[in-house]
Amino acid sequence: MFTINPFSELSGLISPIWMQLYVIAMIILVVGGTLLDTLHKKSARYFFENSEKARKAASRTVSSGEKASIAIKTVAEDVLTSAEFCNQRRRIAHLLTMYGFVIFAATTAIMIFGYAGSATPAILPLLWHVGALLLCIGGYWFWFFIRVDVAAEGNPWYRVMRADLFILSLLATATFALIWSALQAAGASGWDTLFFILFIAASTVLFGGVLWSKFAHMFFKPAAAFQKRVAEADGSRDGLPEPADKPEQFGLGIKRLAPKNY
Repeated sequence: MFTINPFSELSGLISPIWMQLYVIAMIILVVGGTLLDTLHKKSARYFFENSEKARKAASRTVSSGEKASIAIKTVAEDVLTSAEFCNQRRRIAHLLTMYGFVIFAATTAIMIFGYAGSATPAILPLLWHVGALLLCIGGYWFWFFIRVDVAAEGNPWYRVMRADLFILSLLATATFALIWSALQAAGASGWDTLFFILFIAASTVLFGGVLWSKFAHMFFKPAAAFQKRVAEADGSRDGLPEPADKPEQFGLGIKRLAPKNY
């Protein structure tokens, strides 16, 4: 199972050209959905206005070389290692999900465009399965144990909101892909077709639902992190107030009272 390219096996039923067209269509949906999301939420306008405010408030000019260094630091810390997460469990779950998705998506494209219908190097299907497994481990860990604090908030894992569309469709895509591959390797004719259809349906929702999910967030997040670091470097953030030490200093009127014995 782990060394078999499931798309190569599928080529006897579906022409590789149709698989390739499907991947291209999903890429178009992601690009289009991200652009529409940018227009709908006015993200580009927000970044532009924020940059203008920071430029006017800056106390020094950041050179191109320094910006390049900041960009590298942003990629290394905020993207590759997700250093912004204070909660260690959430950080690990995020990294497992992120790297699992990248490996899974990349090997899917390589196997479909390069090896569908032909002999495939064993490392590619192995990485495809490992990527899907990492995605499932990180994603299910987040969904069942990190997403909500059941003891504190009373929110059960099965409470679903529109914001959960991304993680649920992502998990469904990886899960159905693994089940489809296992059934295909076991020769379970009929069942493997069913889970292949579920795999395609889940991936279509994942990539086609960018406008309604948090998918586009992964593109905006690095840009926001870079902008923040530049603002810190040019001094435009120096005028912001320091974090308050006490809850009531936030202006929320929250004060922690000592427990009373009745």
